[in-house]
Amino acid sequence: MERYNISTYEIIEALGAIAFAISGTFTAMQRKLDPFGVLIIAFVTAIGGGTVRDLLIGDTPVAWMRDMQTCLIILFTALATMFFKTHVQKMKITLFLFDSLGLGLFTILGLAKGIAFGLNPGICIALGTITGCFGGIIRDTLLNTIPLVFRREIYATACIMGGMFYFLLLEINVGTVIAKFLAIAFIFVMRIIAVKFKLSLPKFEY
Repeated sequence: MERYNISTYEIIEALGAIAFAISGTFTAMQRKLDPFGVLIIAFVTAIGGGTVRDLLIGDTPVAWMRDMQTCLIILFTALATMFFKTHVQKMKITLFLFDSLGLGLFTILGLAKGIAFGLNPGICIALGTITGCFGGIIRDTLLNTIPLVFRREIYATACIMGGMFYFLLLEINVGTVIAKFLAIAFIFVMRIIAVKFKLSLPKFEY
């Protein structure tokens, strides 16, 4: 397996886990789940995409089972979010930003994992999209909601465009670390712009 920058990977993974754990915790609290239910939703939001990715490429046991640090980060983030729930509930915009940031961070994690396994760019972009989106899909399914990625909002498209942007940066000899953070910023900004200006893919109507 090709080596990748472990320190950068770990930083992105920790930030992504925090971002999605907060997003999952807040969503579960909005649905009035009990603390155990909130923790479950926080975990599946943060690890769901990475779990599906690792199973697809045969990297087992999956990442979070080999590294308790990720589980502890999710646990403490979820508990802190529940503890400060009165303040968090007043921060809907901030929480939207966390979800957008987590989308960018986890997309790049999936890309890096695919590259490390020597897969072609198209498959790497697919893995990045899976890593970024599937935690939210599992979360919304458990909460009996149509997953965000299947609605009109730009979500998976941002992952795909961000992945293409990342490989473009590599083609023009931008450093790997810089390319990762530029691609994360691209996905983050694209998602914000799409929501702000109500940009969306066309919807089938019958």
